[in-house]
Order: sequence, then structure tokens, then C-alpha cells
Amino acid sequence: MKLSIIIVNYNVKYFLEECLHSVLRAIAKIEAEVIVVDNNSVDGSIALVKDKFPQVKLIANQNNTGFAVANNQAIKLAKGKYVLLLNPDTVVAEDTFQKCIATMEQDPSIGALGVRMIDGSGAFLPESKRS
Repeated sequence: MKLSIIIVNYNVKYFLEECLHSVLRAIAKIEAEVIVVDNNSVDGSIALVKDKFPQVKLIANQNNTGFAVANNQAIKLAKGKYVLLLNPDTVVAEDTFQKCIATMEQDPSIGALGVRMIDGSGAFLPESKRS
């Protein structure tokens, strides 16, 4: 398994659906798994994942464990060589993961990778470039 994508969700069903559609398109040619950890959402997020995305592994917490604990739950189950922590309000381009994996594979000294983020209108988000 090349890539494990972990998404922690809490009451953002609409964003989660858009995110999962983009992620599944982006992993079409990659050996990858998607794990969603839901922190006890009440907006139908769990049913959405079960009904529309049966290929996604779902951890349905009975309470809101918080972002870090939820990510760690999924990391313990992740089988990928690389692990991506992805926010549910993110939409990725179809070639994003292929480019990231290629970069990581070319230079074994890289331990972590960030990407250039843009907003819905195509404007650069400066928070994606931190010192």
C-alpha cells in the first residue's frame, strides 16, 4: 500500500462529501486507502460515508475525541508507506497525490511534505507557506 489518507470529520457532511469525491478521483491510479474518523457527528456524516463511499474505512467514534486522538486512531490502522492527514474541507486535484509521492520517492531524506494551497477562486493561501 502506497498511501493512507486520513480525514477527521465533525459535522461537516457537505465538505466531507466533496473532499471524498476529489480524493477518490486522485487515488484512481494509486494503491491507497482512505480512512474517515468521525467524531460523533449529528449531521448525517456517518450515513453519507456508509451509503455513498463504501470503499472508505470508517471509524465512528461515540464521542468527540478531538483532532489529534482521532488522527492517531487512524494512523494505528494505516497500511500505507505514506500517511496524509487531510482536512475534510479540502478538495485535491487529480494529480496531487501522484506528484507528492513522486517527490517523496525521489529524495529519501524528505520526512514531511506540504503543498501549495489555493482557495476556491485560485488565489494562493499564504498559510501553506510557513517558515
